[in-house]
Amino acid sequence: MSRGFHAFFRQYYNLRALLARLDPDLGMLSPVRDYPLVHARGARDRFTGLPSSPPLNAFALAARSPSFPVGELAGVNVAAALQLLDVDVPGVYTRLDHRDAPAFLDAIRFPAAARHLAFEVFSRSFFADPARLSAAELAVMFHLYFLGSSEGLLFDVANAPFPQAIWRPWSAYLARHGVSERLATPVSRLAAGERRRFAVHARGRSAEEFDAVVLATDVPGLRDLVAGSAWPGTGDWRRRALALPSAPPFLVSRLWLDRPVRPDRPAFLGTAGFPTLDNVSVLERFEDEAARWARGRGGSVVELHAYALPETCDEHVERKRLVAQLHRVFPETAHATVVDQRHETRADCALFPPGGYERRLTPATPDPWLVVAGDHVRVDLPVALMERAATSGLLAANALLGRWGLPGHPLWSVPRRGRWAPLRALARWARSEGQPGQRPDARRA
Repeated sequence: MSRGFHAFFRQYYNLRALLARLDPDLGMLSPVRDYPLVHARGARDRFTGLPSSPPLNAFALAARSPSFPVGELAGVNVAAALQLLDVDVPGVYTRLDHRDAPAFLDAIRFPAAARHLAFEVFSRSFFADPARLSAAELAVMFHLYFLGSSEGLLFDVANAPFPQAIWRPWSAYLARHGVSERLATPVSRLAAGERRRFAVHARGRSAEEFDAVVLATDVPGLRDLVAGSAWPGTGDWRRRALALPSAPPFLVSRLWLDRPVRPDRPAFLGTAGFPTLDNVSVLERFEDEAARWARGRGGSVVELHAYALPETCDEHVERKRLVAQLHRVFPETAHATVVDQRHETRADCALFPPGGYERRLTPATPDPWLVVAGDHVRVDLPVALMERAATSGLLAANALLGRWGLPGHPLWSVPRRGRWAPLRALARWARSEGQPGQRPDARRA
């Protein structure tokens, strides 16, 4: 199984451009028509049918959502809320990165009933507890998905397991371009080469030498590789690489059930207010392999996600808790027999804590022929998650291509700042008046 459900949002321009090299029509993706979010107390929000133009999309969501009661909206700190309309990258990190997401929403006096939208949709997608997420990162997410783009929160999903939909086609594509793969070959360290700049040492193999290296790893892998190599990088760069934080553990549980869930269940359901359950996917709604199994067996394939689990959690206990929460969300599953199950517990995602922006690695390193890519990399564009990984990869590639005198790849993003100049000016005026949550030096900047 894969590491769990992945949403290919429509404003992931660079990721989708890469996938278009495999298929210009993006035939490996299928749309999810609706994306409901249900709270344990019964409130339900949907993201379909909204206007495509910001800020009308955000206003329409607030107007129709039970999570935004009119009485509470009257208490919003409008001056502080204007900061969401004045997101500029990288300036927003100077102003807000020192704060955590809950403190930022407290300053806005964000309606309590709507906290699950802000926390569950955005912060939980970072595999982090909201208190450990930078307020700047939360503000960028509002900009990326609502106030800076017209694509909103609707997305596509891979319509086959990732190996069939993406990885094997990518391997074939790379092979046609002369690329050799070394799969299942852990790299232990980098060193200076004798004939070329880098010697890459892999366990159980002779070192191979290369002119340039891209470190496109997860966070623990990068830390281990840097720790095992006496070189590359200066002392400061090495310290920052070794100090990269990881998000807490997450659990993905996939269950094959002997009977189907109700036909009106959505392909993807976000949840809020539950002890650990963050979302439920019904895979036969969009994935061909699961659909064939469900048709043949008369059952369903469901996947459960639990993000930001305690560091010392017991996986077996958490599995049982997830299934119990599934029974609350989809009561018909309580009568189903689990025919088979698979579980993945990992703790290898990036974390974006308050005050961490300046310490993040960028694609460039002290060595001009060594570059870094990944969703943990600092990219001064309003991007996140898979799109940040793709964008950082293109930036890393462009740095090397430029040194070889070759043209680079185009990069796209939603606008780097809020779309409405009068509202940006009003937000800056509010900051100059010393609204809560702003650094004095940021006001001068």
